[in-house]
Amino acid sequence: MRVISGTAKGRSLKAVPGQGTRPTTDKVKEAIFSMIGPYFDGGMVLDLFAGTGGLGIEALSRGMDQGIFIDIEKKSLDVIQDNLKSTRLDAKAETYRNDATRALKALAKRGLTFDLVFLDPPYRMKHVEELVSYMEENALLAEAAVIVVEHDAKHHYPEQMGGAQQHRRVEYGEIAVTVYRFTRNVGQTPDEIEENDHERTTH
Repeated sequence: MRVISGTAKGRSLKAVPGQGTRPTTDKVKEAIFSMIGPYFDGGMVLDLFAGTGGLGIEALSRGMDQGIFIDIEKKSLDVIQDNLKSTRLDAKAETYRNDATRALKALAKRGLTFDLVFLDPPYRMKHVEELVSYMEENALLAEAAVIVVEHDAKHHYPEQMGGAQQHRRVEYGEIAVTVYRFTRNVGQTPDEIEENDHERTTH
């Protein structure tokens, strides 16, 4: 695994030892950032089931200002911290060991809002809708925030989760990536949502 583009382009990323973590392949990662970026003009990213931290690190490398990395496994946190140091992005990042729900509660108390959220939970977990709902209800999502869900291709998430409207769904073998765009004005047209996204990113 490596950082594909941006300030840390080409730097290798460590994997988490054992079989419990499923890192996003470089091919899928490149496809994700082609859909949502490819580069960013600042903003804050949340990597909630961070694993190796590869997605959040890629976002920082491509222009996000600050990143928060959450994982419940200590070995994952150790790898994330090593990867942040090796990419020289550690000054832009915070790492926490916690489960997703408790982490979101703590972040809400801090009044943080995120422009980009990565949700790559273990495939047996199907509570992404609850997490997105909590983020919306507690103002954790910035206007025009993008939510990227990586999941088992056999599972289909709904077209809409509150104010988050499904924008793209792409399959890569057994893996699927579903991209949502959030707006508090649920009645916006797809063109208006797309325009908001162009204002948030640079190409």
